[in-house]
Amino acid sequence: MPVDELDTRILRLLLEQPRTSLREYARILGVARGTLQARLDRLERDGVITGTAPALSPAALGHPVLAFVHIEVTQGHLDEVGDALAAVPEIVEAFSITGGGDLLARVVARDNAHLEDIVQKLISMPGVVRTRTEVALRERVSHRMLPLVESIGRSARG
Repeated sequence: MPVDELDTRILRLLLEQPRTSLREYARILGVARGTLQARLDRLERDGVITGTAPALSPAALGHPVLAFVHIEVTQGHLDEVGDALAAVPEIVEAFSITGGGDLLARVVARDNAHLEDIVQKLISMPGVVRTRTEVALRERVSHRMLPLVESIGRSARG
């Protein structure tokens, strides 16, 4: 089910003011708390809202190096390698991809030597054929959802 204008306003508030109470959200939106709760429940049930955990900074946690590792996998071993990646704490995300490689992992490390150790661990995993690593120099656009939500909201109004 697509989001409507009220859903868009709710999502915007959640993104801009994540620590505000439901009562305050309802007041700001001018809707009953029950209406807000029903909308939130539906957005969660539909998979639009996928979590409420705080955003954490790997750099502030002592892992300032960010790299993207392309992983080529032996045919038929994608699930096994994916499961093995989940056991490496420095891999914060991994995706099956098309193009150069089969998997793309977002990896954080304490420094370049630590990154090399992680890559060596990946290379030694059964089913991994080769890797290619790209180190991020500077974040140009941080993870964001608000512009997308606003764009969807404009479409819902039009």
